Amino acid sequence: MATKENRSVILIVDDEDGVHYSFRRFLAPLECDILNAMSGEEALELLQTHAPDLIIMDIKMGGMDGLSALKEITARTKQIPVIMMTAYSTTSSAIEATRLGAYDYVMKPFDPPKMMEIIQEALATRRMMHKSVVWGTDEGLSDSDVLIGNSSAMQEVYKFIGKVADSDALVLITGESGTGKELIARAIYSHSPRKKNIFLPINCAAIPENLLESEFFGHEKGAFTGATERKIGKFEQARHGTLFLDEIGELSLVMQGKLLRVLQDRSFQRIGGKEILESDTRIITATNQDLAKMVREGKFREDLYYRLQVMRIHLPSLRERKSDIPLLARYFARRAGYNSLPLSRETESFL
Repeated sequence: MATKENRSVILIVDDEDGVHYSFRRFLAPLECDILNAMSGEEALELLQTHAPDLIIMDIKMGGMDGLSALKEITARTKQIPVIMMTAYSTTSSAIEATRLGAYDYVMKPFDPPKMMEIIQEALATRRMMHKSVVWGTDEGLSDSDVLIGNSSAMQEVYKFIGKVADSDALVLITGESGTGKELIARAIYSHSPRKKNIFLPINCAAIPENLLESEFFGHEKGAFTGATERKIGKFEQARHGTLFLDEIGELSLVMQGKLLRVLQDRSFQRIGGKEILESDTRIITATNQDLAKMVREGKFREDLYYRLQVMRIHLPSLRERKSDIPLLARYFARRAGYNSLPLSRETESFL
């Protein structure tokens, strides 16, 4: 059960009372706090005193419409995901909502399981952007995730983050599972000029191959069987932001070629679409596989491999930085509430 301190806050913006009532019932399983606004003007006024984790807003409303309100919201911050709703399916409004920074765009009446999936993804994205990643200390940083370690190996990691954060260079993070590759990606993001824009992660191993291209680039209505509505892909959602492609070694050779084309041309098309969309997105990739070996075996494109590893960092496993174990032990003890738990030399040696 979510505690009051960590409950998500969702702002519903719609000029119909029935919609607000329906969302209160629909969102009940999430145990979140609900804010309500009947117009774009009221939503903007609420944002002066509240910081919701997600905004769900109708496009057609009396007074200030949803697109005008969206423009004002994203001018203030791009770290609050905004899901736009409409009962009128028009290509122009979908494109405009995306260009203004909407996280996603859904039709009324929406499919409940799909809508819940979008909401949960948006809330997860917000949590990733809300928590910065810091290093060097772990005290008094409850709103941050912390990189722990002062070994020489970790000092090199910290130097790398500082070196690449200010640029838009492609970054490849390698290391075994559990070494903290996503933390490093988020550290680069949270110390970069793009930190006020969106951070979107994609686990390339978790998405079926036949859906991955649509997940990356989106699709137009009717582009293939089952494409009943336009879908906005992650590259389009992450415009001006940062896209983290985890498990990049799991991409098929076909998808590797499509990704390489985007990296080279800085543009892409939705599946079934004709419009050329610019890709102003910072790309960070990660893998636990040996990509050089995969290149030799013909499982990974050599041209993509060399393009990805322009800026590369390898995260050491814990067995390669054993001197950090006491620091980690004390950190986790404090996280568990044992603020003054001493560790004897025998305990540290055993660990």
